Amino acid sequence: MSEEIFDKIRKKYVALTPEERVRQHIISVLIEEKSIPQTLISVEAQIKVGKLLKRFDILVYDRELLPWMIIECKSENITLSPEVLNQAIRYNKTLNAPYLLITNGKDFYCFKKDKMSSELIRQASFPSFPSKKA
Repeated sequence: MSEEIFDKIRKKYVALTPEERVRQHIISVLIEEKSIPQTLISVEAQIKVGKLLKRFDILVYDRELLPWMIIECKSENITLSPEVLNQAIRYNKTLNAPYLLITNGKDFYCFKKDKMSSELIRQASFPSFPSKKA
């Protein structure tokens, strides 16, 4: 039997693959270090990309329940490349989140989509999660 880990977002045990290890680590960071409510995180949900059905790794919603950040996770032995970023970009054409993050657990690259040009601007650090509206 393969090793499993409890996913607090999906509320079930899932196979502990190398990519899942990274996904669970990032979920922990989002909740514990970035103080993002679990209720605003979606994991491995299906979306339509063109005519294909795909699954994103992690989607974080803002407090208005709009997509805020799409996160593409790869296992530690996968180098983060333009192809990995392009995968997140393809998913984001459907989701339209302002932030994209790609990670392999060791490295991460975060980008913000420019509202005017739709150009991706690399961020030096993880952006602040939008606070509650007054």
